[in-house]
Amino acid sequence: MGTDCVLRLQSALVRILALVTDAYGGRGGIAKYNRDLLQALCDPPAGNEVVALPRLVSEPIGTLPDKLTFDISGINSKLRYVISALCILAANRRFSLIICGHIHLLPVAFLARLFMPGAPIVLVVHGVDAWRATGNRIVDRLAERINALLAVSELTQDRFLSWAVGARAVRSFIVPNTIDMTRFQPGPRRDDLVSRYQLRGKIVLMTLGRLSATEQNYKGVDVVLELMPRLLKEQPSLVYMVAGDGTDRERLQAKAQQLGIAGQVIFTGYIPEDEKADYYRLADVYVMPSHGEGFGIVFLEAMACGVPVVGSLVDGGREALRDGQLGILVDPARPEEVRAGILTALGQPKGRPPVGLEYFSYEKFSSRVHQAVDALLFATSRKSSPAR
Repeated sequence: MGTDCVLRLQSALVRILALVTDAYGGRGGIAKYNRDLLQALCDPPAGNEVVALPRLVSEPIGTLPDKLTFDISGINSKLRYVISALCILAANRRFSLIICGHIHLLPVAFLARLFMPGAPIVLVVHGVDAWRATGNRIVDRLAERINALLAVSELTQDRFLSWAVGARAVRSFIVPNTIDMTRFQPGPRRDDLVSRYQLRGKIVLMTLGRLSATEQNYKGVDVVLELMPRLLKEQPSLVYMVAGDGTDRERLQAKAQQLGIAGQVIFTGYIPEDEKADYYRLADVYVMPSHGEGFGIVFLEAMACGVPVVGSLVDGGREALRDGQLGILVDPARPEEVRAGILTALGQPKGRPPVGLEYFSYEKFSSRVHQAVDALLFATSRKSSPAR
């Protein structure tokens, strides 16, 4: 696209409707991604006006971007969510673009487009939620009728397109997660956390994430637990910190008990967003031999804190580690390979973010978002322009 076209698009007032599960006031990787996406959409020089409608808010919302209207009238109820979307549209709002932040929100996105037939629908896909057909016939049919796709990784893009055949012809953009390297950076262990978890003199392995029973074994916590008895013979001062909470925590605690390692495994429970960096700094190695991650923002956060990481060859972790340039990749189905990867990482220096991590800087993320939006709006404007 020519520079003059981009400048025209950026100087015009572009109104964007974003339908998201959660963002500001939300927990987890998808909420973090949505916050970054909304911020980028509002960044100058684009000057977009964005209206975001979240499904869930569980935490204080905090400071919002100047150009963002964050409408929480539809939270915690599917019916209220639909009504809120209709109210926004009934207020004579005209949008140039509809961003659908989750595959299950597609029915609302297509309902919204009835009020603005020319607006393209961009579906954002993150991970296992979009790797296979949802089983909902309406959602699955709509997934093949989107106008564009934005994926956090090539793996997620390819797995989505493997079943959503009708979407293969649309524009697709890879916009990976980003990391705030002013917040996540190397530093000393926090003394109160060292005392709370009795970590003085300990070597700490860590996995951080939601412990969901519906995503059992996805993050590879079971693999590390099963390796711990052998690892302890080689590193007697080793402990495994499982940070995060969820419905699978009780099963994992019982498993640690059965393996006879309950005294060497620490379950922290939920970690507030503003304390995450302090927890990463407790770790000597971040390990997540997963098979269900669409990307893995936790890898970026750990690496930015100077912690060596061990990730998975078989899911989106491979792209987060840039095919092994930033960390060690292992096959989670091969325990001996995971063990060797952990021991190798334990021998690496701590306290230095890897060279190349700037690939995931916020500046690059914002640029990727702007390029995708400009490309879509330019294509839409060409379609709607009368023939000369």
